[in-house]
Amino acid sequence: MRTTHSTFRLAGHAVHQITFDPATFNDADLIWLPHHNTLAHAAPKRKTEHLAGRIAAAHALTALNERAIPGIGPSGEPLWPENIAGSITHSGTQAMAVAVRNPHAPIGIDLEAILPESEAREIKEGIIDAQEEMRLLQSGYPFALALTLAFSAKEALFKALFPRVNAFMAFDSARVTALDDTRLTLTLTRPCASFPAETPFTLAWLRDADRVITLL
Repeated sequence: MRTTHSTFRLAGHAVHQITFDPATFNDADLIWLPHHNTLAHAAPKRKTEHLAGRIAAAHALTALNERAIPGIGPSGEPLWPENIAGSITHSGTQAMAVAVRNPHAPIGIDLEAILPESEAREIKEGIIDAQEEMRLLQSGYPFALALTLAFSAKEALFKALFPRVNAFMAFDSARVTALDDTRLTLTLTRPCASFPAETPFTLAWLRDADRVITLL
């Protein structure tokens, strides 16, 4: 599969980005993955996204002098080397990964295409509550952008906490409590692993054309 690797910095971390062309994918490309057999019956879209994400992760690990490719855990989560914490995301023809040499660091990254305004209005109740909606409306950002940021930030938080919780979290597990030009704060609405209710998590975010990236 044809790919292009690039990096950029967000919140002081190197984010490794892979741009890929799904039309150039061949099943033989998966042989590069030690766990390629687990993808044998996956849909082509799943195969290309997974491969691009693992390529991004391999670059992130190489930057830390680690030669590894994250495997797949029982819930589909990436399995990083024991001394590393990392996160992977993909959307469209982009995949990204970030990794740090601290296995206990909660780290999560998410990439999302900005929702159309009409769709944002239709699905908002599945993502935010009335209190959050008011906060997003008061932020000064177009509602579709603000809702996409809320969705993306919650996804990034859930990825970061999954290794400790070992369970999927609902969108009402955290609430948007602050949003400015570079940061978004989520506050837990209930206890989560070792974190009590009301624990805040501040994520960095940036907009790149018609997509947003959030990073905890």
